[in-house]
Amino acid sequence: MRQFVTIAANAFMELLRQPVFLLLTTCSAAFEIFLATPYYFAFGDEPKLVKNSVLAVMLLSGLFGAVLSASASLAREIRTGTVLAVLSKPVGRAQFLLAKYAGVAMALTLMTYINLVAALIASRMTFDAYGSTDMAALGIFAAGMMAAYALAGLSNFFLRRTFVSDAFVALAVMITLAAFVIFYFTEQLRSLNEMGSVDWRLIPAAVLVLFAVWIFAALAIACSTRLDMIPTLALCSTFFLLGLMSDYLLGRRADPVWRYDLKAEATSSRWSDSQKAMLKEIILKYDRDRNGSLDLLERDAISDEDKARLARAGMGGALWASILYTVTPNWQLFWLADALEEGKSTFHWGYVGLSFVYVVGYVGAALSMAVVLFEDRELS
Repeated sequence: MRQFVTIAANAFMELLRQPVFLLLTTCSAAFEIFLATPYYFAFGDEPKLVKNSVLAVMLLSGLFGAVLSASASLAREIRTGTVLAVLSKPVGRAQFLLAKYAGVAMALTLMTYINLVAALIASRMTFDAYGSTDMAALGIFAAGMMAAYALAGLSNFFLRRTFVSDAFVALAVMITLAAFVIFYFTEQLRSLNEMGSVDWRLIPAAVLVLFAVWIFAALAIACSTRLDMIPTLALCSTFFLLGLMSDYLLGRRADPVWRYDLKAEATSSRWSDSQKAMLKEIILKYDRDRNGSLDLLERDAISDEDKARLARAGMGGALWASILYTVTPNWQLFWLADALEEGKSTFHWGYVGLSFVYVVGYVGAALSMAVVLFEDRELS
């Protein structure tokens, strides 16, 4: 494990020394705070708009940072031949690749943490048409960010330390201190009950975003074993777009028809007349309240024999769609901004735990594919 830890730590520190990584983190955190400053005139939906926007910024910056990190940590070393110097030691290719991913994941976790703190501050600064911009919180956040860069500059000038890595660490510390001061020593004008307070439910929502970023980083690592940064970005963007539309493109074709509203399916153009007639027959058979459709309990009452009939008629779910639906990452599983609306129940951490199981499985599969691609890669 000593080689693994050393390679992972070096990959982590190498990413912290990347100016573009620091710039991306700083801009994303600052933009999240900016989203809480203008007047939206959204008729009381200002908290929803701000929370959705900051989570979107957190996700997109994390996905772009994952591609940059994978390319800087692996593709560039393969291109320059640096990886040969490491593999000449008693280090296997699989160990090297997994350690690189661990370093990338740690850097992305630190980046997501900074964005999360900024998101919590933004939820605290939210106001409606009867409020005003929280200038005190805005000034404290800006002072914390400038202090982080000033400390990094002083350490670089007097101690000859690396400016970028020190600025990254100082940014995480100073933004955390700024958030503490804002939460406990300033007050926001509360024109509505839900405004002017921190929405701590953003924490599990940000954890889900981090899970999505980890999956994206594994895909980027797999692509970086064979491709450079621009092709990796293009291919990962394709995975991202397909994952956003996987429920629409593949989900309904992969699942059996009885999991959906049979009344709507009976009029869908994707079924033939004989299939529609069978669906109408099933509706008449199990429609207990005679309202023309089947609710959840009525669909659960469909017998195994009738499900087998529907499956034989071609409505049991397509195998090709099921395979593609499993392979394609479903980003909608990690986007639960609707659960942050006011009046809804507390965010359930149990769902986060189930999502972590999905992440472990998908990351393991993606890294296994990356190891296979890297084992056959000719290095020069």
